[in-house]
Amino acid sequence: MVGEIAIPAGGVLPKPATEAASARASDVMIAARLERLPMTQFQRNIFLIIATAWFFDSIDLGSLTFLLGSIKTEFGLTTAQAGLLSSMSFIGMFLGAGISGMLADRFGRKVVFQVSMIFWGLGSLWCAYAPDATTLGYARLLLGFGMGMEFPVALAIVSEFLPTAKRGRYLAIMEGFWPLGFIAAGCLSYVLLSAYDWRAVFLAQAVPAVFLFAIRFFVPESPRWLADRGRYEEANRVMEEIERKVSARLDGEPLPEPQPLPEQVRGERRFSFLELWSPGYASRTVMIWLTWFFALLGFYGLTTWLGALLQEAGHSVTKSVIYTILISLAGVPGFITSAILVERWGRKPTAVLMLLGSAVAAYLYGHSPSFGWLIAFGLMMQFFLFGMWSVLYAYTPELYPTRARATGAGCASAIGRVGSLIGPYAIGIILPTMGHGGVFALGAGSFVIAAASVAFLGIETKGRSLEAISR
Repeated sequence: MVGEIAIPAGGVLPKPATEAASARASDVMIAARLERLPMTQFQRNIFLIIATAWFFDSIDLGSLTFLLGSIKTEFGLTTAQAGLLSSMSFIGMFLGAGISGMLADRFGRKVVFQVSMIFWGLGSLWCAYAPDATTLGYARLLLGFGMGMEFPVALAIVSEFLPTAKRGRYLAIMEGFWPLGFIAAGCLSYVLLSAYDWRAVFLAQAVPAVFLFAIRFFVPESPRWLADRGRYEEANRVMEEIERKVSARLDGEPLPEPQPLPEQVRGERRFSFLELWSPGYASRTVMIWLTWFFALLGFYGLTTWLGALLQEAGHSVTKSVIYTILISLAGVPGFITSAILVERWGRKPTAVLMLLGSAVAAYLYGHSPSFGWLIAFGLMMQFFLFGMWSVLYAYTPELYPTRARATGAGCASAIGRVGSLIGPYAIGIILPTMGHGGVFALGAGSFVIAAASVAFLGIETKGRSLEAISR
């Protein structure tokens, strides 16, 4: 078979004639051994550990939606100043996402993931003891840096451990932990704000950073990454341990034979950022950067202000929290629907549907004629927004080869954080002059541009191995 390596029974390859051929064979062999593994509780446990850390991060990120009104009141901030404070997290996320992807492609997924958890734990603790708005802004910067570090590395880990048939669905489900985290942030805020102030919420959110020990002891380094870095003995040792654990879950049944996968083209290894602009990947990079920028500009511009906007409409702090939680509940069926559609329809059509649905719902929410319609359109908006997040996180890491996967996901996320940074601040400026309708019209337009980027520049990755996509 041209362009592929046939893998004989037993998974043992004949000795290649050259060092380059040996490298290609070893990479393909590791990938083929991973792809043939049945989905068992072992892979699900790795997914659950990473998704739980993602969930804790989502609580930290979502909490400002419920706390911004209280913080704004305590420090006497204007809407523009409050918008700038909320944007500090996204400056940190921009830096963390861009740096961590390159570090993970250079030094490994596992160690960078653990370091990210230390940063966001310390950042949340600092938020709890910030004496003024300026210090709180710096604390949010550190917190955002840790969260930004985690996202691209988590995507790389999950995508590289799961077989093709399950990869898209599980990546989409992992993003579903974000609406769950958002809802948990609302519940935590509601309980603690009833008896304490906003500082207690940040203090409680610092505790889960100890979860890094679960990552340290139960999640192995990615065999795909080890093989790609030329550390074949380590890759084989980790792979044998994975196979042993999967086989044990199957009650000792023999594993399926590895199937041939496309051979990877190996030229001179570039700095991982330059790989994003090499032939075959540049158009993907333009597409996913545009999508992330406009999708996150719209999303964070709207959701960061949901609670504060309800308070400005005359609702109390606790009622605004309850209404925001209620609206966010629609995110659960939203991400479930997206997780189903990415494997049935494909990544591209699902992404376009969720982005256009978000645009329509955001516009209607901003022009609601009554409080009842406000809740109805809010539910519709969160359904599509969280469905959008799921497909975006499933799609992004599939676009790049192992040597640049975390960098690709990290840089896309970093560009998105630029949109996240602009969104809340822009709305803080637009709100006093254009009102709620102008705010949500801006969000709707951003989602339309993101949908067009995917529709015209995107590729379909459904049902293809990571190696086939990155040929």
